[in-house]
Amino acid sequence: MPSLPRRDFFKASAAGFAAVVAAAPSPFASVLQASEPSAVRKSIGIQVGAVSFVDEGAEKVLDLLQERGAIDTVYLATFTYGRGLAGRQIPGQPFPDHGSPESDEKTFHGGNYATPHAEFYRDTVLKQTRAPDHGDLDILSAVLPAAKKRKMRIICSIEDVFRSDVPGVREVAEVDLQGRRTGTLCLCHPDVRAFWTGLARDLCKSYDIDGVLFFNERNGPLLNALGASHAQSIASSRVTCFCGHHQRAARERGIDFERARQGYQKLDQFIQAALKGERPSDGYFAEFWRLLVEWPEIIAWDRLFDAAKHQVLAEVNATVKRVRPSLQVGFHIEHVNSFNPIFRATRSYAELATKADFLKIVVYNNCGGERYANFIRNVGSTIFRDVPKEELLRFNNHLLNYGEEAKLDDLAAAGLSPDYIFRETRRALAGVQGKCKVLPGIDIGIPTGAQSRKASPEDTYAAVAAALKAGADGLILSRKYSEMRLANLEAAGRAARDFQKG
Repeated sequence: MPSLPRRDFFKASAAGFAAVVAAAPSPFASVLQASEPSAVRKSIGIQVGAVSFVDEGAEKVLDLLQERGAIDTVYLATFTYGRGLAGRQIPGQPFPDHGSPESDEKTFHGGNYATPHAEFYRDTVLKQTRAPDHGDLDILSAVLPAAKKRKMRIICSIEDVFRSDVPGVREVAEVDLQGRRTGTLCLCHPDVRAFWTGLARDLCKSYDIDGVLFFNERNGPLLNALGASHAQSIASSRVTCFCGHHQRAARERGIDFERARQGYQKLDQFIQAALKGERPSDGYFAEFWRLLVEWPEIIAWDRLFDAAKHQVLAEVNATVKRVRPSLQVGFHIEHVNSFNPIFRATRSYAELATKADFLKIVVYNNCGGERYANFIRNVGSTIFRDVPKEELLRFNNHLLNYGEEAKLDDLAAAGLSPDYIFRETRRALAGVQGKCKVLPGIDIGIPTGAQSRKASPEDTYAAVAAALKAGADGLILSRKYSEMRLANLEAAGRAARDFQKG
Protein backbone atom coordinates (compact mmCIF):
# COMPACT_ATOMS: atom_id res chain seq x y z
CA MET A 1 0.00 0.00 0.00
CA PRO A 2 1.53 3.36 -0.98
CA SER A 3 2.13 5.85 1.76
CA LEU A 4 2.82 9.54 1.97
CA PRO A 5 6.57 10.16 2.46
CA ARG A 6 7.29 10.89 6.08
CA ARG A 7 9.76 13.64 5.14
CA ASP A 8 6.82 15.66 3.77
CA PHE A 9 5.02 15.28 7.07
CA PHE A 10 8.07 16.28 9.04
CA LYS A 11 8.51 19.31 6.81
CA ALA A 12 4.92 20.27 7.59
CA SER A 13 5.38 19.72 11.30
CA ALA A 14 8.66 21.60 11.43
CA ALA A 15 7.26 24.65 9.70
CA GLY A 16 6.18 27.47 11.97
CA PHE A 17 2.62 28.60 12.55
CA ALA A 18 3.23 31.59 10.30
CA ALA A 19 3.69 29.28 7.34
CA VAL A 20 0.25 27.86 7.95
CA VAL A 21 -1.66 31.10 8.17
CA ALA A 22 0.34 33.25 5.80
CA ALA A 23 -0.55 33.73 2.15
CA ALA A 24 2.73 32.14 1.07
CA PRO A 25 2.70 28.48 -0.12
CA SER A 26 1.90 26.13 2.74
CA PRO A 27 4.48 23.69 4.17
CA PHE A 28 2.40 20.89 2.64
CA ALA A 29 2.21 22.51 -0.79
CA SER A 30 4.44 19.92 -2.49
CA VAL A 31 2.12 17.12 -1.45
CA LEU A 32 -1.01 18.99 -2.47
CA GLN A 33 0.42 19.99 -5.84
CA ALA A 34 1.37 16.39 -6.53
CA SER A 35 -2.21 15.25 -6.09
CA GLU A 36 -4.76 15.10 -8.85
CA PRO A 37 -7.15 18.08 -8.98
CA SER A 38 -10.37 17.20 -7.19
CA ALA A 39 -13.22 16.54 -9.65
CA VAL A 40 -15.78 16.53 -6.86
CA ARG A 41 -15.61 18.95 -3.96
CA LYS A 42 -14.66 17.21 -0.73
CA SER A 43 -17.10 17.66 2.14
CA ILE A 44 -15.49 19.33 5.15
CA GLY A 45 -17.53 18.76 8.28
CA ILE A 46 -17.20 19.55 11.96
CA GLN A 47 -18.83 18.20 15.12
CA VAL A 48 -20.54 20.87 17.21
CA GLY A 49 -22.59 20.70 20.39
CA ALA A 50 -25.61 22.81 21.25
CA VAL A 51 -23.76 24.75 23.94
CA SER A 52 -21.47 26.39 21.36
CA PHE A 53 -24.42 27.96 19.57
CA VAL A 54 -25.87 29.04 22.91
CA ASP A 55 -22.61 30.62 24.03
CA GLU A 56 -21.59 32.27 20.75
CA GLY A 57 -24.75 32.55 18.66
CA ALA A 58 -25.72 30.47 15.64
CA GLU A 59 -24.97 33.16 13.06
CA LYS A 60 -21.52 33.91 14.46
CA VAL A 61 -20.51 30.27 14.82
CA LEU A 62 -21.63 29.29 11.32
CA ASP A 63 -19.87 32.28 9.77
CA LEU A 64 -16.68 31.43 11.61
CA LEU A 65 -16.83 27.75 10.64
CA GLN A 66 -17.46 28.58 7.00
CA GLU A 67 -14.89 31.33 6.69
CA ARG A 68 -12.03 29.87 8.71
CA GLY A 69 -12.62 26.14 8.49
CA ALA A 70 -14.07 25.81 4.97
CA ILE A 71 -16.92 23.93 6.63
CA ASP A 72 -19.91 22.89 4.55
CA THR A 73 -21.47 20.35 6.94
CA VAL A 74 -22.23 20.65 10.65
CA TYR A 75 -22.59 17.38 12.55
CA LEU A 76 -24.81 18.70 15.30
CA ALA A 77 -24.84 16.76 18.58
CA THR A 78 -28.60 16.30 18.79
CA PHE A 79 -28.89 13.31 21.10
CA THR A 80 -26.31 12.21 23.66
CA TYR A 81 -25.77 12.06 27.39
CA GLY A 82 -22.00 12.12 26.90
CA ARG A 83 -19.48 14.93 27.07
CA GLY A 84 -17.53 13.64 24.10
CA LEU A 85 -19.94 15.30 21.67
CA ALA A 86 -21.86 17.78 23.83
CA GLY A 87 -21.06 20.37 26.46
CA ARG A 88 -18.17 22.77 26.87
CA GLN A 89 -14.57 21.74 27.41
CA ILE A 90 -14.35 18.83 29.85
CA PRO A 91 -13.20 19.60 33.40
CA GLY A 92 -9.46 19.79 33.92
CA GLN A 93 -8.64 20.81 30.35
CA PRO A 94 -7.77 24.36 29.18
CA PHE A 95 -10.52 26.34 27.51
CA PRO A 96 -10.07 27.28 23.85
CA ASP A 97 -9.96 30.88 22.60
CA HIS A 98 -13.71 31.17 21.97
CA GLY A 99 -16.95 30.39 23.78
CA SER A 100 -17.54 30.67 27.49
CA PRO A 101 -14.48 30.06 29.71
CA GLU A 102 -16.65 28.60 32.47
CA SER A 103 -17.17 24.91 33.13
CA ASP A 104 -20.66 23.49 32.63
CA GLU A 105 -19.81 20.43 34.71
CA LYS A 106 -22.58 21.19 37.21
CA THR A 107 -25.22 22.05 34.61
CA PHE A 108 -24.46 19.52 31.87
CA HIS A 109 -27.08 16.78 31.67
CA GLY A 110 -27.51 15.70 28.05
CA GLY A 111 -30.37 14.05 26.19
CA ASN A 112 -32.33 15.21 23.15
CA TYR A 113 -31.43 18.81 22.32
CA ALA A 114 -34.25 18.99 19.79
CA THR A 115 -37.94 18.53 20.64
CA PRO A 116 -39.07 14.92 21.04
CA HIS A 117 -42.51 14.31 19.50
CA ALA A 118 -44.37 11.72 21.55
CA GLU A 119 -45.92 9.84 18.63
CA PHE A 120 -42.49 8.52 17.61
CA TYR A 121 -41.78 6.92 21.00
CA ARG A 122 -44.95 4.91 21.61
CA ASP A 123 -43.14 1.55 21.40
CA THR A 124 -40.37 2.27 23.88
CA VAL A 125 -40.09 2.97 27.60
CA LEU A 126 -37.49 5.64 26.79
CA LYS A 127 -39.95 8.48 26.47
CA GLN A 128 -38.48 11.24 28.65
CA THR A 129 -35.17 12.20 27.07
CA ARG A 130 -35.49 15.96 26.55
CA ALA A 131 -32.20 17.68 27.47
CA PRO A 132 -32.80 20.30 30.21
CA ASP A 133 -29.43 22.01 29.75
CA HIS A 134 -30.70 25.00 27.75
CA GLY A 135 -34.28 25.30 28.90
CA ASP A 136 -36.84 25.19 26.11
CA LEU A 137 -34.29 25.77 23.35
CA ASP A 138 -34.74 23.48 20.34
CA ILE A 139 -31.25 23.44 18.85
CA LEU A 140 -32.39 22.29 15.41
CA SER A 141 -35.01 25.00 15.12
CA ALA A 142 -32.39 27.54 16.18
CA VAL A 143 -29.59 26.45 13.83
CA LEU A 144 -31.30 25.10 10.71
CA PRO A 145 -32.51 28.44 9.25
CA ALA A 146 -29.08 30.02 9.62
CA ALA A 147 -27.39 26.96 8.11
CA LYS A 148 -29.78 26.84 5.13
CA LYS A 149 -29.14 30.51 4.47
CA ARG A 150 -25.44 29.70 4.13
CA LYS A 151 -26.08 26.50 2.12
CA MET A 152 -24.54 24.45 4.91
CA ARG A 153 -25.78 20.95 5.61
CA ILE A 154 -26.95 19.81 9.05
CA ILE A 155 -26.52 16.16 9.97
CA CYS A 156 -27.76 15.08 13.39
CA SER A 157 -25.26 13.19 15.54
CA ILE A 158 -27.01 10.66 17.79
CA GLU A 159 -24.90 8.77 20.31
CA ASP A 160 -25.53 5.61 22.31
CA VAL A 161 -24.43 7.09 25.64
CA PHE A 162 -26.98 7.19 28.48
CA ARG A 163 -27.29 8.10 32.13
CA SER A 164 -28.52 5.55 34.64
CA ASP A 165 -31.07 8.04 36.03
CA VAL A 166 -32.92 8.48 32.72
CA PRO A 167 -36.51 7.17 33.12
CA GLY A 168 -36.79 3.72 31.58
CA VAL A 169 -33.05 2.97 31.36
CA ARG A 170 -33.06 0.41 34.14
CA GLU A 171 -35.82 -1.55 32.42
CA VAL A 172 -33.79 -1.92 29.22
CA ALA A 173 -30.28 -2.02 30.69
CA GLU A 174 -27.74 -4.72 29.99
CA VAL A 175 -27.08 -7.43 32.59
CA ASP A 176 -23.48 -8.32 33.41
CA LEU A 177 -21.85 -11.67 34.09
CA GLN A 178 -22.76 -11.43 37.79
CA GLY A 179 -26.43 -10.67 37.07
CA ARG A 180 -26.13 -6.94 37.85
CA ARG A 181 -27.92 -4.22 35.89
CA THR A 182 -25.61 -1.75 34.16
CA GLY A 183 -25.97 1.74 32.71
CA THR A 184 -25.73 0.63 29.07
CA LEU A 185 -28.68 -0.38 26.90
CA CYS A 186 -29.27 -3.91 25.64
CA LEU A 187 -29.25 -3.75 21.85
CA CYS A 188 -31.32 -6.94 21.68
CA HIS A 189 -34.15 -5.31 23.65
CA PRO A 190 -37.08 -4.37 21.37
CA ASP A 191 -37.68 -1.12 23.30
CA VAL A 192 -34.10 -0.04 22.64
CA ARG A 193 -34.38 -0.68 18.93
CA ALA A 194 -37.73 1.08 18.87
CA PHE A 195 -36.12 4.09 20.54
CA TRP A 196 -33.35 4.45 17.97
CA THR A 197 -35.66 4.04 14.99
CA GLY A 198 -38.21 6.34 16.63
CA LEU A 199 -35.57 9.00 17.27
CA ALA A 200 -34.27 8.79 13.71
CA ARG A 201 -37.79 9.01 12.27
CA ASP A 202 -38.64 11.94 14.55
CA LEU A 203 -35.59 13.96 13.51
CA CYS A 204 -35.99 13.24 9.82
CA LYS A 205 -39.74 13.87 9.64
CA SER A 206 -39.91 16.82 12.03
CA TYR A 207 -36.95 18.80 10.68
CA ASP A 208 -35.46 19.62 7.30
CA ILE A 209 -32.10 18.03 8.10
CA ASP A 210 -29.68 16.31 5.73
CA GLY A 211 -29.13 13.05 7.57
CA VAL A 212 -28.03 11.20 10.69
CA LEU A 213 -24.65 10.07 12.04
CA PHE A 214 -24.97 7.22 14.55
CA PHE A 215 -22.33 6.83 17.28
CA ASN A 216 -21.91 3.59 19.21
CA GLU A 217 -18.42 3.08 20.64
CA ARG A 218 -19.33 0.14 22.83
CA ASN A 219 -17.25 -3.01 22.43
CA GLY A 220 -18.42 -6.59 22.74
CA PRO A 221 -17.84 -8.79 25.79
CA LEU A 222 -14.57 -10.31 24.59
CA LEU A 223 -12.73 -7.02 24.12
CA ASN A 224 -14.22 -5.64 27.32
CA ALA A 225 -12.99 -8.68 29.23
CA LEU A 226 -9.48 -8.26 27.84
CA GLY A 227 -9.41 -4.50 28.20
CA ALA A 228 -8.46 -4.54 24.53
CA SER A 229 -9.33 -0.91 23.95
CA HIS A 230 -7.69 2.42 24.67
CA ALA A 231 -9.73 4.04 27.42
CA GLN A 232 -11.23 1.32 29.55
CA SER A 233 -10.23 -0.65 32.60
CA ILE A 234 -9.95 -4.41 32.45
CA ALA A 235 -13.27 -5.54 33.92
CA SER A 236 -13.66 -9.18 32.95
CA SER A 237 -16.33 -9.85 35.62
CA ARG A 238 -18.58 -7.05 34.34
CA VAL A 239 -18.95 -8.08 30.71
CA THR A 240 -22.41 -7.95 29.16
CA CYS A 241 -25.02 -8.85 28.19
CA PHE A 242 -26.70 -11.87 29.79
CA CYS A 243 -30.31 -10.71 29.91
CA GLY A 244 -33.37 -12.63 28.75
CA HIS A 245 -33.45 -10.87 25.38
CA HIS A 246 -29.89 -11.96 24.70
CA GLN A 247 -30.80 -15.48 25.70
CA ARG A 248 -33.63 -15.54 23.17
CA ALA A 249 -31.39 -14.06 20.48
CA ALA A 250 -28.79 -16.73 21.27
CA ARG A 251 -31.31 -19.55 20.90
CA GLU A 252 -32.29 -18.21 17.48
CA ARG A 253 -28.64 -18.49 16.44
CA GLY A 254 -28.09 -21.88 18.04
CA ILE A 255 -25.82 -20.54 20.79
CA ASP A 256 -25.85 -22.32 24.16
CA PHE A 257 -26.45 -19.56 26.72
CA GLU A 258 -25.20 -21.53 29.70
CA ARG A 259 -21.96 -22.52 27.99
CA ALA A 260 -21.43 -18.91 26.92
CA ARG A 261 -21.88 -17.75 30.51
CA GLN A 262 -19.52 -20.46 31.79
CA GLY A 263 -16.98 -19.61 29.11
CA TYR A 264 -16.87 -15.98 30.24
CA GLN A 265 -16.53 -17.11 33.83
CA LYS A 266 -13.48 -19.14 32.80
CA LEU A 267 -12.15 -16.15 30.89
CA ASP A 268 -12.67 -13.97 33.96
CA GLN A 269 -10.63 -16.39 36.06
CA PHE A 270 -7.84 -16.36 33.47
CA ILE A 271 -7.77 -12.54 33.27
CA GLN A 272 -7.72 -12.06 37.02
CA ALA A 273 -4.87 -14.57 37.37
CA ALA A 274 -2.93 -12.87 34.57
CA LEU A 275 -3.26 -9.49 36.26
CA LYS A 276 -1.69 -11.04 39.34
CA GLY A 277 1.19 -12.46 37.28
CA GLU A 278 0.11 -16.07 37.80
CA ARG A 279 1.56 -17.53 34.60
CA PRO A 280 -0.04 -20.70 33.17
CA SER A 281 2.45 -23.49 32.51
CA ASP A 282 1.96 -23.15 28.74
CA GLY A 283 2.10 -19.37 28.79
CA TYR A 284 -0.56 -16.66 28.69
CA PHE A 285 -1.37 -16.68 24.98
CA ALA A 286 -1.58 -20.48 24.70
CA GLU A 287 -3.90 -20.59 27.70
CA PHE A 288 -6.08 -17.87 26.20
CA TRP A 289 -6.28 -19.67 22.88
CA ARG A 290 -7.10 -22.91 24.71
CA LEU A 291 -10.07 -21.14 26.30
CA LEU A 292 -11.36 -20.12 22.86
CA VAL A 293 -10.91 -23.67 21.55
CA GLU A 294 -12.65 -25.29 24.50
CA TRP A 295 -15.30 -22.59 24.82
CA PRO A 296 -16.15 -21.43 21.28
CA GLU A 297 -19.25 -19.83 22.76
CA ILE A 298 -16.96 -16.99 23.94
CA ILE A 299 -16.53 -15.88 20.33
CA ALA A 300 -20.14 -16.64 19.45
CA TRP A 301 -21.41 -14.46 22.30
CA ASP A 302 -19.13 -11.62 21.24
CA ARG A 303 -20.44 -11.86 17.69
CA LEU A 304 -23.98 -11.73 19.02
CA PHE A 305 -23.26 -8.26 20.40
CA ASP A 306 -21.79 -7.13 17.09
CA ALA A 307 -24.78 -8.49 15.18
CA ALA A 308 -27.20 -6.57 17.41
CA LYS A 309 -25.15 -3.37 17.11
CA HIS A 310 -25.07 -3.53 13.33
CA GLN A 311 -28.71 -4.51 13.13
CA VAL A 312 -29.59 -1.28 14.92
CA LEU A 313 -27.63 0.67 12.32
CA ALA A 314 -29.38 -1.20 9.51
CA GLU A 315 -32.78 -0.44 11.06
CA VAL A 316 -31.91 3.24 11.52
CA ASN A 317 -30.74 3.38 7.92
CA ALA A 318 -33.95 1.79 6.63
CA THR A 319 -36.05 4.11 8.78
CA VAL A 320 -34.32 7.23 7.49
CA LYS A 321 -34.56 6.13 3.86
CA ARG A 322 -38.30 5.54 4.21
CA VAL A 323 -38.69 9.17 5.24
CA ARG A 324 -36.63 10.46 2.31
CA PRO A 325 -34.18 8.36 0.25
CA SER A 326 -31.81 11.29 -0.28
CA LEU A 327 -31.13 11.66 3.46
CA GLN A 328 -27.64 10.50 4.41
CA VAL A 329 -26.91 7.89 7.10
CA GLY A 330 -23.46 7.40 8.57
CA PHE A 331 -21.82 5.18 11.15
CA HIS A 332 -18.98 6.26 13.45
CA ILE A 333 -16.20 3.64 13.42
CA GLU A 334 -14.51 3.74 16.80
CA HIS A 335 -10.78 4.35 17.28
CA VAL A 336 -10.04 0.85 18.55
CA ASN A 337 -10.64 -0.41 15.01
CA SER A 338 -7.52 1.48 14.01
CA PHE A 339 -5.03 -0.23 16.34
CA ASN A 340 -6.54 -3.52 17.49
CA PRO A 341 -6.21 -6.39 14.98
CA ILE A 342 -8.65 -8.51 17.00
CA PHE A 343 -11.32 -5.82 16.69
CA ARG A 344 -10.45 -5.26 13.04
CA ALA A 345 -11.33 -8.87 12.31
CA THR A 346 -14.90 -8.20 13.48
CA ARG A 347 -15.36 -5.02 11.41
CA SER A 348 -15.57 -5.65 7.70
CA TYR A 349 -15.65 -2.36 5.84
CA ALA A 350 -17.28 -4.14 2.89
CA GLU A 351 -20.15 -5.26 5.12
CA LEU A 352 -20.52 -1.91 6.89
CA ALA A 353 -20.63 -0.15 3.52
CA THR A 354 -23.92 -1.89 2.77
CA LYS A 355 -25.52 -0.32 5.85
CA ALA A 356 -24.55 3.34 5.41
CA ASP A 357 -24.00 6.17 2.95
CA PHE A 358 -20.77 7.12 4.69
CA LEU A 359 -18.44 5.86 7.39
CA LYS A 360 -16.70 8.23 9.77
CA ILE A 361 -13.45 6.39 10.49
CA VAL A 362 -11.59 7.62 13.54
CA VAL A 363 -7.96 8.42 12.72
CA TYR A 364 -7.20 10.76 15.59
CA ASN A 365 -3.40 11.03 15.45
CA ASN A 366 -2.60 13.44 18.30
CA CYS A 367 -4.48 11.55 21.01
CA GLY A 368 -3.82 8.34 19.04
CA GLY A 369 -0.36 7.92 20.54
CA GLU A 370 -1.72 8.00 24.08
CA ARG A 371 -4.57 5.66 23.18
CA TYR A 372 -2.40 3.21 21.28
CA ALA A 373 0.05 3.03 24.17
CA ASN A 374 -2.81 2.30 26.59
CA PHE A 375 -4.03 -0.50 24.34
CA ILE A 376 -0.57 -2.11 24.17
CA ARG A 377 -0.18 -1.93 27.94
CA ASN A 378 -3.65 -3.43 28.49
CA VAL A 379 -3.20 -6.47 26.25
CA GLY A 380 0.42 -6.70 27.37
CA SER A 381 -0.79 -7.32 30.92
CA THR A 382 -3.05 -10.25 30.00
CA ILE A 383 -2.98 -12.40 26.85
CA PHE A 384 0.43 -11.10 25.68
CA ARG A 385 1.99 -10.79 29.12
CA ASP A 386 4.92 -13.01 28.07
CA VAL A 387 5.95 -10.50 25.39
CA PRO A 388 8.04 -7.44 26.33
CA LYS A 389 5.76 -4.50 25.64
CA GLU A 390 8.16 -2.71 23.28
CA GLU A 391 8.40 -5.86 21.17
CA LEU A 392 4.63 -6.24 21.31
CA LEU A 393 4.26 -2.70 19.96
CA ARG A 394 6.60 -3.41 17.04
CA PHE A 395 4.82 -6.67 16.26
CA ASN A 396 1.43 -4.97 16.36
CA ASN A 397 2.71 -2.22 14.05
CA HIS A 398 3.53 -4.90 11.49
CA LEU A 399 0.07 -6.46 11.85
CA LEU A 400 -1.55 -3.07 11.30
CA ASN A 401 0.68 -2.04 8.38
CA TYR A 402 1.81 1.02 10.28
CA GLY A 403 4.90 2.85 9.17
CA GLU A 404 7.57 4.14 11.51
CA GLU A 405 5.99 5.36 14.75
CA ALA A 406 7.40 6.30 18.14
CA LYS A 407 8.55 3.83 20.79
CA LEU A 408 6.14 2.90 23.55
CA ASP A 409 7.47 5.26 26.22
CA ASP A 410 7.50 8.13 23.71
CA LEU A 411 4.22 7.32 21.96
CA ALA A 412 1.87 9.46 24.06
CA ALA A 413 4.04 12.55 23.69
CA ALA A 414 4.76 11.95 19.99
CA GLY A 415 1.28 10.98 18.88
CA LEU A 416 0.78 9.07 15.64
CA SER A 417 2.08 10.45 12.36
CA PRO A 418 0.10 11.78 9.40
CA ASP A 419 1.36 8.68 7.58
CA TYR A 420 -0.91 6.72 9.92
CA ILE A 421 -3.88 8.81 8.76
CA PHE A 422 -2.92 8.25 5.13
CA ARG A 423 -2.63 4.46 5.51
CA GLU A 424 -5.83 4.06 7.52
CA THR A 425 -7.79 6.15 5.04
CA ARG A 426 -6.47 4.06 2.16
CA ARG A 427 -7.38 0.87 4.02
CA ALA A 428 -10.95 2.04 4.54
CA LEU A 429 -11.32 3.12 0.92
CA ALA A 430 -10.08 -0.25 -0.27
CA GLY A 431 -12.45 -1.98 2.13
CA VAL A 432 -15.68 -0.19 1.15
CA GLN A 433 -14.94 -0.76 -2.55
CA GLY A 434 -16.76 2.39 -3.57
CA LYS A 435 -20.05 1.28 -1.98
CA CYS A 436 -20.11 4.19 0.48
CA LYS A 437 -18.11 7.30 1.28
CA VAL A 438 -15.20 7.41 3.71
CA LEU A 439 -14.88 10.51 5.91
CA PRO A 440 -11.89 10.33 8.28
CA GLY A 441 -12.34 11.96 11.67
CA ILE A 442 -9.49 14.42 12.26
CA ASP A 443 -8.33 15.12 15.82
CA ILE A 444 -8.38 18.80 16.73
CA GLY A 445 -7.90 19.48 20.43
CA ILE A 446 -9.18 16.16 21.77
CA PRO A 447 -8.18 16.14 25.47
CA THR A 448 -5.07 14.17 26.39
CA GLY A 449 -2.86 13.81 29.44
CA ALA A 450 -0.58 16.59 30.59
CA GLN A 451 2.49 15.06 28.92
CA SER A 452 0.70 13.79 25.81
CA ARG A 453 0.66 15.41 22.38
CA LYS A 454 -1.63 18.38 21.75
CA ALA A 455 -2.92 19.52 18.38
CA SER A 456 -1.01 22.35 16.71
CA PRO A 457 -1.81 24.21 13.48
CA GLU A 458 1.05 22.37 11.77
CA ASP A 459 -0.29 18.99 12.93
CA THR A 460 -3.79 19.90 11.83
CA TYR A 461 -2.71 21.01 8.38
CA ALA A 462 -0.68 17.83 7.87
CA ALA A 463 -3.49 15.59 9.12
CA VAL A 464 -6.13 17.14 6.84
CA ALA A 465 -3.78 17.05 3.86
CA ALA A 466 -2.92 13.39 4.51
CA ALA A 467 -6.56 12.32 4.60
CA LEU A 468 -7.43 14.20 1.42
CA LYS A 469 -4.28 13.06 -0.38
CA ALA A 470 -5.23 9.46 0.46
CA GLY A 471 -8.47 9.91 -1.46
CA ALA A 472 -10.99 10.49 1.34
CA ASP A 473 -14.42 11.67 0.21
CA GLY A 474 -14.20 14.43 2.80
CA LEU A 475 -13.50 14.61 6.51
CA ILE A 476 -15.01 15.47 9.89
CA LEU A 477 -13.14 17.71 12.34
CA SER A 478 -13.55 16.11 15.77
CA ARG A 479 -14.41 15.72 18.65
CA LYS A 480 -16.25 19.00 19.11
CA TYR A 481 -15.87 22.67 18.32
CA SER A 482 -15.91 23.62 22.01
CA GLU A 483 -12.52 21.89 22.43
CA MET A 484 -10.81 23.41 19.37
CA ARG A 485 -8.52 26.43 19.15
CA LEU A 486 -9.27 28.73 16.24
CA ALA A 487 -5.73 28.55 14.83
CA ASN A 488 -6.16 24.81 14.38
CA LEU A 489 -9.55 25.27 12.74
CA GLU A 490 -8.04 27.82 10.37
CA ALA A 491 -5.19 25.45 9.51
CA ALA A 492 -7.71 22.76 8.63
CA GLY A 493 -9.55 25.19 6.39
CA ARG A 494 -6.35 26.22 4.62
CA ALA A 495 -5.38 22.60 3.97
CA ALA A 496 -8.83 21.84 2.56
CA ARG A 497 -8.82 24.90 0.31
CA ASP A 498 -5.27 24.25 -0.89
CA PHE A 499 -6.19 20.70 -1.80
CA GLN A 500 -9.31 21.82 -3.60
CA LYS A 501 -7.26 24.18 -5.75
CA GLY A 502 -5.24 21.19 -6.94
